[in-house]
Amino acid sequence: MSTNTPSTVRNRRGPALDVAVVGGGMVGAATALALAKAGFATALLEAREPSPWLATDEVDLRVVGLAPSSIALLDDLGVWTSIRDSRAGPYAHMHVWDAENGAAIHFDAADEGRELLGYIVENNLVQWRLWQALETAGVRRLCPADVRGFDAQEDRIQLELADGDLLAAKLLVAADGAGSPLRKLAGIETHGRDYAQRAVVAHVSTERPHEGTAWQRFIATGPLALLPLADGRSSIVWSLPDDEARRVLALDDQAFLAELGVASDFRLGRITATTPRAAFPLRLQLAERYQAERFVLLGDAAHAVHPLAGQGVNLGLRDVAELRDTLVAARDAGRDIAAEHVLRRYARRRRSADTLDAMSFDTLARIYSWQSAPLVAARGLGVRLLDRLSPIKRRLAEHAAGF
Repeated sequence: MSTNTPSTVRNRRGPALDVAVVGGGMVGAATALALAKAGFATALLEAREPSPWLATDEVDLRVVGLAPSSIALLDDLGVWTSIRDSRAGPYAHMHVWDAENGAAIHFDAADEGRELLGYIVENNLVQWRLWQALETAGVRRLCPADVRGFDAQEDRIQLELADGDLLAAKLLVAADGAGSPLRKLAGIETHGRDYAQRAVVAHVSTERPHEGTAWQRFIATGPLALLPLADGRSSIVWSLPDDEARRVLALDDQAFLAELGVASDFRLGRITATTPRAAFPLRLQLAERYQAERFVLLGDAAHAVHPLAGQGVNLGLRDVAELRDTLVAARDAGRDIAAEHVLRRYARRRRSADTLDAMSFDTLARIYSWQSAPLVAARGLGVRLLDRLSPIKRRLAEHAAGF
């Protein structure tokens, strides 16, 4: 495959690497670190270096609920302890309830023989700790760097950078986000749907403590999550139709707090204070394939899902673990790590798992959008039955944990 191949060579940035990772967000940085620690000569290319995370800064509005599988990977990469000890909100319970029929389901870590279900952590804290670990792991960081094209050859893939330099690697990993320019250069299409919704996010103080619990209420306009932060506040993720999200963003603080209190059913009492708010659009998007010649996708470049289950970054980190294990197995067997059959194994496994999860989240969103009385009643009956069926509920909890 050849895309925008330069006709003249200006500079070559050293001999061919094993892997070039493009995109330095949480998933891209974790990929570069995981592969370097596994012994691969790795470079990370990113347009801009992240701002340092400082304990004195306000908590980042973008947070992630890290599942046990993600925590295990970060621990293996040597960064989890510093993340946990910096500012991470543990939660041992999850309570989900339906505003229309009152049906609820509750998950408790103790029922799974675990101490916790996970942690709520700021995106920029995870990214910064990963970036700090890159240099000591031997990752070549090219920043700022912008890939304008690439050319897959017999034993390598050659990247053309915006400054005219060339970089060669055996494998190119695209972790450059949902809008992935590299995915488009590779000619990989996506499918999905626009939810015509935005997730309004803020951090709020409440009259009652969050009790180390992730709360989620399904209301007619979309789900509202209250996620426990380390400082005792809750991070809200409020999914609303586009017009309604714009209206909510325009409210003054007092009006916003009042509406949020009603939407949350005052589960934590009155909402007493809020940070400035922000919003981001919601979309389901899946790449039609995860590989091309000497090229793979992972993270948001491969899949973007509804945030109602809080699994987006966890899916991306499972991509990282799968890719690392696949490449290590190929190397140890004396194979080309970017051979088609090697990359096909990674792509088949992760696309299958990601598609199943994405469709499950989408189905859940559709089910909770039902408004007719018979369907609402049926939904409530199903949730109540599920809450009583311990083996099935346990399987759901294990799947969410990444086991």
